[in-house]
Amino acid sequence: MSEAVAKRPRSHPKKDSDSSMGKLTVTLGAICAVCALVLGGVYSLTADQIKMNQMGEKMGAMKLVLAADDYDEVSYTGADTNILSAYKAGDAGYVLEVNCAANSFSGTLSIMVGVNSDGTVSGVEVLESAETSGLGAIAKEDASWRAQYVGKSGEVKVDKDGGEITSISGATITSRGVSTGVTAALAAVAELN
Repeated sequence: MSEAVAKRPRSHPKKDSDSSMGKLTVTLGAICAVCALVLGGVYSLTADQIKMNQMGEKMGAMKLVLAADDYDEVSYTGADTNILSAYKAGDAGYVLEVNCAANSFSGTLSIMVGVNSDGTVSGVEVLESAETSGLGAIAKEDASWRAQYVGKSGEVKVDKDGGEITSISGATITSRGVSTGVTAALAAVAELN
């Protein structure tokens, strides 16, 4: 019997390995394709709702920074590319969405600034922030800190730069970013008028 076993051809281990590797590759490829289709389907089903939620948040922030009955989008054609959108709030003034990412700690910071018809800040809300929790995130969480901007005009600076805005302790960069955004909004309104 040992001769019969010895004479049988052995299967080549490399061929078995290649075959199972091919099956594994095809299986993983099929799983990835199915996952991609499911994710694409979920995105297409939820994209409109996400957009509506974001617009609702934006409208809520607009009402907080400058109360008005209507907000009509206006075309801002000025030089400041950080102005994302501008809205005329009737006779009350303007509301501007400003990207402050270049001046933030995390690289993600956008604000909504209300500017009264007299050219002073009526309010500031943080729309999006990825600043450090407990430090820069305070800009979004603390309404009393943002209230410092109300009534300001011209160039707005933090106290460490000779201005009137008290910096958030441990988050001077975020404080400067918001102040730079507020200054940009005030300048944009001056251009719009």
